[in-house]
Amino acid sequence: QEELRELHEEPTDPQAQQEIINSIEEVYFSNDSFDIVKYELERLPPVLSLQELEEYRDKLKQQQAAVSKKVADLILEKQPAYVEELERVTSLQTGLQLAAVICTNGRRHLNIAKEGFTQTSLGLLANQRKRQLLIGLLKSLRTIKTLQRTDVRLSEMLEEEDYPGAIQLCLECQKAASTFKHYSCISELNSKLQDTLEQIEEQLDVALSKICKNFDINHYTKVQQAYRLLGKTQTAMDQLHMHFTQAIHNTVFQVVLGYVELCAGNTDTKFQKLQYKDLCTHITSDSYIPCLADLCKALWEVMLSYYRTMQWHENHDQDEAAVVSSVSDGNNVMGTEENSFDRNYVKKKLEHGLSRIWQDVQLKVKTYLLGTDLSNFKYDDFIFVLDVISRLMQVGEEFCGSKSEVLQESIRKQSVNYFKTYHRTRLEELRMFLENETWELCPVKSSFSILQLHEFKFMEQSRSPSVSPSKQPASAISATLTLFEQYCNGGNPFEIQADNKDDETEDVLASNGYESDEQEKSAYQEYDSDSDVPEELKRDYVDEQTGDAPIKSVSRETLRSRKRSDYNLNKVNAPILTNTTLNVIRLVGKYMQMMNILKPIAFDVIHFMSQLFDYYLYAVYTFFGRND
Repeated sequence: QEELRELHEEPTDPQAQQEIINSIEEVYFSNDSFDIVKYELERLPPVLSLQELEEYRDKLKQQQAAVSKKVADLILEKQPAYVEELERVTSLQTGLQLAAVICTNGRRHLNIAKEGFTQTSLGLLANQRKRQLLIGLLKSLRTIKTLQRTDVRLSEMLEEEDYPGAIQLCLECQKAASTFKHYSCISELNSKLQDTLEQIEEQLDVALSKICKNFDINHYTKVQQAYRLLGKTQTAMDQLHMHFTQAIHNTVFQVVLGYVELCAGNTDTKFQKLQYKDLCTHITSDSYIPCLADLCKALWEVMLSYYRTMQWHENHDQDEAAVVSSVSDGNNVMGTEENSFDRNYVKKKLEHGLSRIWQDVQLKVKTYLLGTDLSNFKYDDFIFVLDVISRLMQVGEEFCGSKSEVLQESIRKQSVNYFKTYHRTRLEELRMFLENETWELCPVKSSFSILQLHEFKFMEQSRSPSVSPSKQPASAISATLTLFEQYCNGGNPFEIQADNKDDETEDVLASNGYESDEQEKSAYQEYDSDSDVPEELKRDYVDEQTGDAPIKSVSRETLRSRKRSDYNLNKVNAPILTNTTLNVIRLVGKYMQMMNILKPIAFDVIHFMSQLFDYYLYAVYTFFGRND
């Protein structure tokens, strides 16, 4: 009764009730598993006070009453909504019962239709669908079977060097394989195709390396088309330059190695392990010139291949630009820009590669030149070396506009070394001539000219200083062509021409009063007794390049025999010459020829040439002018 009374005495003010509810601790609202009794008992103080306990109990009762009243008020407030929702639930229950009846009737009617019509018709449709699926499966299986057999066809195409077709087929197979990748057998096939594509790229790289020594338009076109299909045009150009560098190294090494092993005369393989620089030191003097010629021929083939490669790209770019300009539209702008970028990259790479390749060629030839001492070579052999190097420098100038400083410096060193030795020998030879000179007239024709001597033949040839005297252009038209244009389709500018031209040798000796050359010849044979003359005075100097034979040095006894003949010299027209004079003139011609071929040491040569003439003039003064 007391609790009811207290409950009735609770204030009914809503604000007061709300304050009481707000004063309830948060822990009471935590969750349903909260043990309120345990919580309150644990909160009791150690020392219990009845009055405090009663006050705390009253507080809790007030809070409970406020909560109960609040709940009751909320229930009363939501009562209309509850009633309305209850009516909706009842209505929904009625509707569900009606739907169940309708469904039951629908199922009954569907069973009737199924038994009468649908089962048979849908069976036909299902079989038709299955048939379509099986046809698609059969087509897929045939495609897979074809893909499985592509490796045989790819191998055949690679043997035929049809690289673009092989790559095109491989890419199409990869595309088809990606379509059927849901089949387990295709995953293995896809990896196999990728391996095949990598194998094609390796063979393509080998095919690209063959271009460096023997350029073939059709072969190179196929290779470029293949790299374009792969989207690796720039990579191909990088690889090509690497192959050209390797080709230069391998070519010169094999050429020199062949001559070294040939001269060694055994099958010892120690030379193959030597460096190129060390290998060059094993070249003998006899094989030096043939090896140099073959070396330049081989390097020419490499540079010609590079030249023809550049030509191919220039022509191809022009044709492609013409096609693009004729069919250009907005859809192809991106592709055109990409192709233009590739073309510019290739063009710059090729232009940059010119100087690199020529530098490699110069260094290889320089190593060969400096590997042998040329100071003891014959004059004609050394002139031939100069001639070959001059031609090579002309090739370099036409190839990339280079002045070939590396070659010029190396040949200058060899020339200075050679010419000092050669000049000392010629002075000694001139001394021998002067000691044996009888100072009698040498009978020559009244039309004699120094240009008739083979040492001065080079002055008659209209050519640039770097062109070989023995390999003049056949016509004025070919003279305007570069070496690459002349030999683009065959031939080699370093071929040794050994044509005999003895018939063109000018006869500068005068007839000794006989009616015919046969009589003169018999007279020479009758009186020619020059066994006491040193061999060096009777030796011919034959140019190995032109084949021209110079006029023989006339011996002292021969001059005497001619004097004994009834020959009367035409003192008005014939030049006054002695045997030594002709020898000095020939030496001057040789020195001039060397100046013409090798301009870097021209000053040294003309200085030596003046010494030669001074020696001759001083001898004339000593014999004839000292007494006066």
